[in-house]
Amino acid sequence: MASSFSRRFLLSTLAAAGLALAAPVVHAGATLLNVSYDVAREFYKEINPAFARQWKQQTGEDLTLNQSHGGSSKQARAVLDGLEADVVTMNQSSDIDVLATRGKLLPEDWAKRLPNNAAPTTSVTVILVRKGNPKKIADWTDLAKPGVSVVIPNPKITGNGRYTYVAAWGSVIKAGGKPEQARELVKNIFANVPVFDGGGRAATTTFAQRQIGDALATFESEVNLIKAEFGDNFDVVYPKSTILAENPVSVVDKVVDKKGTRKQAEAWLKFLWTDEAQEIAARHQLRPRSPALLAKYAKDFPKVNTFTIDEVFGGWTKAQKEHFDDGAIYDQILGAGKR
Repeated sequence: MASSFSRRFLLSTLAAAGLALAAPVVHAGATLLNVSYDVAREFYKEINPAFARQWKQQTGEDLTLNQSHGGSSKQARAVLDGLEADVVTMNQSSDIDVLATRGKLLPEDWAKRLPNNAAPTTSVTVILVRKGNPKKIADWTDLAKPGVSVVIPNPKITGNGRYTYVAAWGSVIKAGGKPEQARELVKNIFANVPVFDGGGRAATTTFAQRQIGDALATFESEVNLIKAEFGDNFDVVYPKSTILAENPVSVVDKVVDKKGTRKQAEAWLKFLWTDEAQEIAARHQLRPRSPALLAKYAKDFPKVNTFTIDEVFGGWTKAQKEHFDDGAIYDQILGAGKR
């Protein structure tokens, strides 16, 4: 009897072991959080499933990819305050630099870890006007005229707002003007701002939905989205010269090492330079780094005279300190009051 029971027990044990060996390997899925600037949400909504499919094919692992969007500097502060971003994808390097210098969340040479100073895409700052351009706005100087109302998000907390400021300031310098002339232009433009929204998307709502303002300063990549959502009621104006907006990205080292997601996060960032991701970028009116794809979509990206933040301001760190820190030039200009 005992012998019969032992044989049955052994057979059942072996059968169970065989079933276990035959079962497919299950890869527990990781979750990544991308903390990003306000107007990039649609781009990353398309990037995420594309990368997840590729990662699944390569590794068998299912990934969950979450997004958080808001004003660029506001998002950086949220990460400093404990929001556990595996990756950050901002529209200016200073909002990643602060995570390195103040938060010690990543190395200070983070921009050297990926191509193009870790910026897989670029855009330019443009001016959106009402259909037919009734105020005849053609350049930054027109935004400073009395009777013109221009919507710009708050430069203290948004990359979009800061890019508008440096675009207008830099246009004067590139034309041979002096800093005091640039300051006067920027002062007059910002005196014409009726409301300072907390992000680029909120500024779009103010202009396109609430019908406030004669013009909206925004990224080129936002124009088609605005027309798709609010109708073809707008024209885009390319100024004589404007800032090249580079969109840097980085892994947040302390977070990925704590969560064990470095491998997935680094692969996600590298994916942004692939032809598939660069094509997605071009479809979202973000200028790809790929010369071939930039040529393919040339009709969507008019040639425009651009300058960089390094060229005119000596980099974002210097620009931040001189223009946007508390008590710096922007605060002084705003303190001068509106006309």
